[in-house]
Amino acid sequence: MGVNESLQRGRAAVRGKPFLFLAGVAGLVLLADLLARLAGVEVPITAQRSFGGSLSALRFGGLVWNGIVVGLIFGLAGIGLSMTYSILNFANFSHGDLVTTGAFTGWGAALLIAGWGGSSAGHLLSVRAGSGAGPNAIGASVVQAPVAILVGVIVAAVATVLVTVAADRIVYKPMRDRGGIPLLIASIGVALALRYSIQFVYGARNRGVTATEGVGVPFYGVSIDLHEITLVIVAIGLMLGTHFLLQRTKLGKAMRAMADNKDLALVTGIPTERVVTATWVLGGALAGVSGYLYVLERGTIEFNLGWFLLLFIFAAVILGGIGSIYGAIAGGLVIGLVHEVSLIWISSDFNAAAAFVIMILVLLYRPEGLFGGVTTA
Repeated sequence: MGVNESLQRGRAAVRGKPFLFLAGVAGLVLLADLLARLAGVEVPITAQRSFGGSLSALRFGGLVWNGIVVGLIFGLAGIGLSMTYSILNFANFSHGDLVTTGAFTGWGAALLIAGWGGSSAGHLLSVRAGSGAGPNAIGASVVQAPVAILVGVIVAAVATVLVTVAADRIVYKPMRDRGGIPLLIASIGVALALRYSIQFVYGARNRGVTATEGVGVPFYGVSIDLHEITLVIVAIGLMLGTHFLLQRTKLGKAMRAMADNKDLALVTGIPTERVVTATWVLGGALAGVSGYLYVLERGTIEFNLGWFLLLFIFAAVILGGIGSIYGAIAGGLVIGLVHEVSLIWISSDFNAAAAFVIMILVLLYRPEGLFGGVTTA
């Protein structure tokens, strides 16, 4: 009787959620294929195709590591986007261009310090917009110029905060009582203004910025990229700092209260305008630093890099549960891992689609996201 009941429940679940069932089957098949590849087993399916094959543990570990690195960028940038939505109740489409703002201003400062005396200040501040010394000649890396890299992180945060607060004062604050849709449309205008201002100042050319000499360190037969290690340390440190701010400080408690109920927060005497400003400051700083770190790991920069990252950042925030900073971090890691590990089965032309498919599947059966709810923590 118990077996029959279990079978009936199973049939009902399959009929009620067929796509979830198919996704589960596909996941099991991919897991079996992954294990077979790691074991070096090849199971013939037809004369032309086979199941399994060769996949070294080293390559698999490298893909997982790359997924974590990329996921931390998505998660770090997603924190500010999630906080903006939970407290101001609109999706900020200019967030990607704030990422770009941090990348260019931070690297302008880093190159100026690293290459001081070796090239013109204009060439360095404009992030090598014209002819002049190349990245290795300038020596902007954590090995050759660690102080320059640290100063770049600080400048990226401060410059992006200034741009973010200015955008709020000029555009968003006068429209704050008009609802989320007008603010969303205004944010698209801000995004375009920022993007093409950056293009006008820095140029449209894609160029290398980081030095590569001595960055890869051999460790037990594996080359460790010190720029990636720096990215992971800084990103995790900032995430822990954000957690501490939200959970242990008076400002953090005010931000969480305002995210839960803005009207109640106003009645109880919480300075809501100060909380809004703090939200823009924190979100802008994290966006700027994430753009700077992304270029540190990638090695190249272009004026629309934030626009390309914006969909992944949105995907991370939505997947994790829009409004939750922990959801943004978790969603970023999931999107990053799927983006990289999917290269085992598909080409790099389609791995972005795989990340969005995972987001869609989760939202079909858990619309509130992994962490659910509108909350800053």
